[in-house]
Amino acid sequence: MAKDVKAFLKTRRKTIPYRPVCERIKDYKEVVTPPAPEHTEEQVARCMDCGTPFCHWACPIGNYIPEWNDLVMNGQWEEAFRLLDATNNLPEITGRVCPALCEFSCVLGITDDPVTIRENELAIIEEGFQKGYLKPRPPQRRTGKTVAVIGSGPAGFAAAAQLNRAGHRVTVFEKDPAPGGIMRYGIPDFKLEKGVLDRRIDILRREGIEFRTGTEIGKDISSPQLRRQYDAVVVTIGSRVPRDLSIEGRRLRGIHFAMDYLIQNNRRLCGLPAGPDELIEAKEKQVVVVGGGDTGSDCVGTANRQGAACVVQIELMPRPPECRSDADPWPRYPLLLKTSSSHEEGAQRMWSILTKRFLGENGAVKALQCVQVEFAHDEQKGCPVMREVPDSEFEIPADLVILAVGFLSPEARGPISELGLEVDRRGNIQTDDRHRTSVEGVFAAGDARRGQSLIVWAIAEGRAAARHVDEYLMGSSDLPAI
Repeated sequence: MAKDVKAFLKTRRKTIPYRPVCERIKDYKEVVTPPAPEHTEEQVARCMDCGTPFCHWACPIGNYIPEWNDLVMNGQWEEAFRLLDATNNLPEITGRVCPALCEFSCVLGITDDPVTIRENELAIIEEGFQKGYLKPRPPQRRTGKTVAVIGSGPAGFAAAAQLNRAGHRVTVFEKDPAPGGIMRYGIPDFKLEKGVLDRRIDILRREGIEFRTGTEIGKDISSPQLRRQYDAVVVTIGSRVPRDLSIEGRRLRGIHFAMDYLIQNNRRLCGLPAGPDELIEAKEKQVVVVGGGDTGSDCVGTANRQGAACVVQIELMPRPPECRSDADPWPRYPLLLKTSSSHEEGAQRMWSILTKRFLGENGAVKALQCVQVEFAHDEQKGCPVMREVPDSEFEIPADLVILAVGFLSPEARGPISELGLEVDRRGNIQTDDRHRTSVEGVFAAGDARRGQSLIVWAIAEGRAAARHVDEYLMGSSDLPAI
C-alpha cells in the first residue's frame, strides 16, 4: 500500500483510550492496552516524512522515527521492528512511560497535534513480541573479556545488552531480589506490569547475560574480588537519595518518602515482604502528596487504589500553562500542565503552595500548615523570586503525607565508597566524557552519573558507556555511539 503523502491533512491525532476509571481503580493492571495494528497504521500515516525530522534531534537515543512510521504505514512491521531494535534496548518500557520528548519537537506539531510517536513505538515492539520477531541473539563469538554491571535499572540493562552483543561475558549485580531496579520496584504496575519486564529479562538471560540478584557490593562480594574477576566494571546504581522537607514536625509518624511508599507497595504486589519499615497504607486516610511531578502522580494513583478517603497533591511552582508559551518555543520541550491517568481517577491539585510545618497529635501527623506563594521578577537578581502571599495561610488535613520532591544523588555507601569513586559537588559519580571514573577500568552511566533524569536518558547513557567500555577492552568498537 502506497503512503498517502497528504494523510497528515486528513487524519486527526487519536490516542489509545484508558480503561474506564470505575474498572481500573479496582486493580493494578495497566491503564492502557496496546493499540490495534489498524489504529497504528492510520496514525503513523500522519508522519510527514520531514526533510529535517526534529523528532530525531529530541530523542536521546536517536530513534529512526519517520523511517519506522513509514514502514508500518506500508505494512512492513518486521522491518520497522528491526529499526526500533537498533536504537532502543527497552522500547516496551519507553513506549509506556517515556514523556515523549520527540512528540514535542514533531514538525507537524507546529500547526497541528503531533504524531503519536510513543504509542507507535509501543505498537511496534508489542507486534515484535507477538509475532516472534524478537528472539534471543547470542553473540557469534566471545572476546574472552568479562564485565560487571552494578545495578539493573534501564542504564544497566542497556549497557549489559550492548556489551553482550559485542561478545563480552556480562554479569549484572543487583541488590534487590529481582532485576529491574526502579522499573520493577518504583514504577506502579498500572503503568508498567512486571511481566513486561520479565519477558525482556528472559531474552537477555538466553543471550548469555548472568543476573546475580540479592547481591550487594561490599557485603556479598568485595570490591577487590570484583576487580580481580572482571576486566571492567560499569556502575549504574541510579539516584535514590530523596530530597527531604526539613521543616517543623517532619519526624511525626505518617510522613514518608515517595519511593519508600511505591517500593513497599510494589514489593507487596510481587508477594515479597513489605520490609522492616512501617507499613505505609492509605486506606480510608486523608492523603497529601507533596510534589507535582510524575513520582507524585504515581503516589496519587497508588493511594487511590489502596482506598484513600481523599487525595490532595500540592506543588510549590505555579500551575503550568496548557499550551506553549514564548518561553518554550518549538522544538524545545515545554513545561505544560500534565494530567495523568492517576489524576483522572481522583485528586485535588493545588499549585503555588509552600508547606511551612507539619501539625500533629499524639506523635502522628494530622495536618499541613501551608501558605500561598507567588513568583515575581526581581530586577536586581534578574530571575523570579518566591514570595509568600500575605494572609494566605491555611491548613490541609492529613493522616498520611507522601514526599515526592525529587532526588539528590546516588547513595554514597555501597559501590561508590567500596570502589573509591570520586563524586562531583552534587554527589554524582564523576567521569570524563568517555564515562570513565577516577578508578581505572571502572565506568559509570545513568542517573548515578548525570543526576536524576528520564528512563530514555538512562538507556542512552548505558549504550554510550558500553561503547566506551568496548573500546577500553578491545582498542576499538563497532557498537553505536548512542
